Amino acid sequence: METPSQPPPPPSSPIAFTGFLPASALTDTLLHLSREVSSISDDLPPLQTKNIISMTRRLNLLSSLFEDLSDASSAAFATPLPPPSFHVLACEIARALDILPVSLLGLSADVKEQVELLHRQTKRASIFVDPLETRMREELLEAMAASGGGGERATKAILLKLSLRCAEDYAAEIGRLEAEVERQAGTGGLVAVSNVKGLIGLIIVKYRRFMRRSATVREECSVSTISVPDEYRCPISLDLMKEPVIIASGHTYDRSSISRWINSGHLTCPKSGLRLMHKALIPNYALKSLINQWCHENNIQLSRTTNAGTDASRSMDHISAARVAVDAARMAAEFLVGKLAMGGPGIQRQAAYELRLLSKAGMDNRRLIAEAGAIPFLVTLLDSPDARTQENAVTALLNLSILGNNKSLIMSAAGAIDGVIRVVGAGKAAEARENAAATIFSLSMVDEWKVAIGAREGAFDALVRLLREGASAGKKDAACALYNLAVYVGNRPLIVKAGAVEVLVGVLMDDRAGITDDALALMAALCGCAEGAEEMGRCRVAVAVLVDLLRFGTAKGKENAVAVMLGMCRNGGEEIARRLLMNPRSVPSLQGLAADGCSPRAKRKAEAILRLLNRFCSQAHRS
Repeated sequence: METPSQPPPPPSSPIAFTGFLPASALTDTLLHLSREVSSISDDLPPLQTKNIISMTRRLNLLSSLFEDLSDASSAAFATPLPPPSFHVLACEIARALDILPVSLLGLSADVKEQVELLHRQTKRASIFVDPLETRMREELLEAMAASGGGGERATKAILLKLSLRCAEDYAAEIGRLEAEVERQAGTGGLVAVSNVKGLIGLIIVKYRRFMRRSATVREECSVSTISVPDEYRCPISLDLMKEPVIIASGHTYDRSSISRWINSGHLTCPKSGLRLMHKALIPNYALKSLINQWCHENNIQLSRTTNAGTDASRSMDHISAARVAVDAARMAAEFLVGKLAMGGPGIQRQAAYELRLLSKAGMDNRRLIAEAGAIPFLVTLLDSPDARTQENAVTALLNLSILGNNKSLIMSAAGAIDGVIRVVGAGKAAEARENAAATIFSLSMVDEWKVAIGAREGAFDALVRLLREGASAGKKDAACALYNLAVYVGNRPLIVKAGAVEVLVGVLMDDRAGITDDALALMAALCGCAEGAEEMGRCRVAVAVLVDLLRFGTAKGKENAVAVMLGMCRNGGEEIARRLLMNPRSVPSLQGLAADGCSPRAKRKAEAILRLLNRFCSQAHRS
């Protein structure tokens, strides 16, 4: 018989399949799949436990087979496969076993039986969903939608089931969820994206609370026995901020903490969960100044460390840092104004607070915030029932009013000045009332606004009430605002009518008030009208108080005190002169001031009072 020209290959030689994968690639694929799934069993996650165990058991049946068939010299895949679902993996194994030439591999009977058993099992594999995990998902959605203690407890229990027990667990879970958002967004899963973002926000809140409980104040800040205000803590590390910066979302963080967050690949705001429009970090000089002041008052030394790496990280290529800061501030302002317009009460409170800080950091920021349209929305928050929201809104308006152009924008905003006056008179917090008075002072720097503010009903009553009832800072703000308004002569009788004179005399007698010079300056201005001088003449203790201030007051205080005396003498005539002469300290004090006055103005007024007293004595002697 003729020998065939193409003899069949010997049994020991590798089998080649035309149109199929090479044997080595096929076995490598199976080996890779088995190792991929088996590796999960080293540290079982809290979810899909039954599916993992089932898949691991199946693949362990074939591990020895794949290792025998795999070429020891062949390399593993360089790129890891994406993690498919367990049902898909079972189908993959079934398809691979469909084309595996088991009969031609010379396997032992035991191994062949195991392969055939696994083949039948994978062909019959179905999707398994653990009802406990389904229930956990429903509970999580309910907890995300719930508010109050019940939702908090449910969320805490679920996160414990998910093994989120330390900071690393929280950070890793946030990273996985952010990756899931990117994947779902690419497939159009809008509902899923919304749910995952909500879950990210929930976990971030829990992460912050976890860190707050576990954080200790750093030894280098020397605050082991001092309670650091929450607004001075970094929301990420919960430590006292050394270098506060503002990111695109408008929130403030410590530079080192937020830099680590961004450099680790996160593109969202840790506090709000919103995607960052840019990565610029804007120094929050206002907050840094407040932190430095607080540290100084509490004798805390902040460590200052600089190095070449830090300096290099702050340098920006191709564009000036100032331009980047302006662009970032503009985007932050627009973002925060959007929150004021569309957000709920909590979001509005936070947005107003961030605008308050941003507006304190420079003239450019004040201009950009006003251009973004923040003023009308801040005005509406002046009547907020929430004390913090009201305080943040009026303080932001105060900061914005420092810029000259913004004064006109605030005064022209509907209800702005009336809202500020209401806060002065009946603000929910002392600081809100004080800052509202300071806002009136700032706005009244323009002459035409002195008239407009004075014409508002209740303006002077509110300021006088703050002057009477406020703390030292509130009294000073009220006195300065009233003095500014009193520059317009038409406002002076209205201020007197509101009861300012009696309150001012009381302030002069109160050593704890600490605004003697401001009160005397206002009294000197009010003496310029007949109503003011007459009202001061009715106060029996005014002369004695003014004489004491001539002896012990500051140079500016003495000058204003003698001016008030002269106005009272010219209006009250003999009665005021008689009171002065009855006070044994008045004439020597006036003589000393006339001889060696603290200023030419004070000297002239003291001499004028002495002439009036001499004239009164001469008339009395002749009569």
